[in-house]
Amino acid sequence: MRLDYGKTFTLGLGFMAISMTWSVYNAFVPVFYERFVQSGALIGLLMITDNIMGVTLQPWVAHRSDRTWTRLGRRMPYILLGAPAGALLFALIPFHTGLWMLLVAALGMNLATGLYRAPAVALMPDITPRPVRSQANGIINLMGGAGGVAAFFIAAPLFRTAEHLPFTVTAATALLAVAVLYWRIKEPRHLAGEENARGISFTAAVRSLFQLQRRSVLYLLLAIFAWFVGHQGIEAFFTLYAINVLGVDAAAGALTLGFFAVAFLAFAVPAGFLAGRLGRKNLIRAGLTLLLLVFAAAFGVRSVQVVRVLFLVAGLAWALVNVNAYPTLVEMASDAETGTYTGLYYFFSSAAAIAGPPLMGLLRDLFGYEYLFLYAGIPLAAALLLMGRVRGGEAVAPSRGEEPAP
Repeated sequence: MRLDYGKTFTLGLGFMAISMTWSVYNAFVPVFYERFVQSGALIGLLMITDNIMGVTLQPWVAHRSDRTWTRLGRRMPYILLGAPAGALLFALIPFHTGLWMLLVAALGMNLATGLYRAPAVALMPDITPRPVRSQANGIINLMGGAGGVAAFFIAAPLFRTAEHLPFTVTAATALLAVAVLYWRIKEPRHLAGEENARGISFTAAVRSLFQLQRRSVLYLLLAIFAWFVGHQGIEAFFTLYAINVLGVDAAAGALTLGFFAVAFLAFAVPAGFLAGRLGRKNLIRAGLTLLLLVFAAAFGVRSVQVVRVLFLVAGLAWALVNVNAYPTLVEMASDAETGTYTGLYYFFSSAAAIAGPPLMGLLRDLFGYEYLFLYAGIPLAAALLLMGRVRGGEAVAPSRGEEPAP
């Protein structure tokens, strides 16, 4: 079965715009907040609003999109409502004249994004045949990474010219992406299991995870939570680790994280295509094993140059894990439940983004910076053990002894 590259790249444009938006937001909105708010803790709390939406609004909206049936489709109404509103509010952020206007624009933008982000993600499995979803997700991840690069190297420098330019350029890009998405993507009208999905409440869908036949879904979601805790811990504290343990400055530490990001970007597409040959779960397990080996090696290293080489390998391993996780999860859903499962993916990954940095920070307070890679390795090891209990999730008929997808 062949991948429709035209539709996949069109959908990827949307994720490129989303990535640009959050990259610009995370880079400059704290600068605006600091002009009015002196508390770093409060600024940090305001900056995790998107993750709070990920554990509250987005799972519910994603489930509702499974039960929305209009002439526009089931995901598109949320995209056409939330994306333009989010882009316009995003563009207003730098024009604030006080704290309250800044809060209204920034928090309103987070709310609007929460309305469409998960339905937009659920479009991928809706329009992509099951056997090639990992390939599609690899391309989408590549385009999302390209959006981050565009934000940092094209949009961000415009801040020196005028503070509003990175925001207005990014908002215009997002509006253009939505227009192309609406023009090019036509959602399927009839999906397997849609009649059954209409009558299932969100709480009933969550409770179903604890049923024996869906236990693999729960194991996979817990694994996703665990490996994101490890990833978020490294991302949040590596620059401080580089300063205190490797003896370099903050810029060198941040540059070292860039090696991880570049390797992930370079290997996102191959990771998706390899899943078609080697299996999604096999690649996830291989990626987690490789990450554990890299972190074990990095624990004993005090050279930033060696760590950069190790991070190139870690980025490759992270691509194996991250590109194939979402397709594995939605493979376990019927075609009419992909929104609900997408919402659950966001719930567990966003919960990890909220819990991971404070947890790693607590371990740092107790034992010191030098054990950072061991801290991050613990949840990765737990994720690997959980993946050993996951059955199903492949695009082919399960082998003997495997639990079929529900």
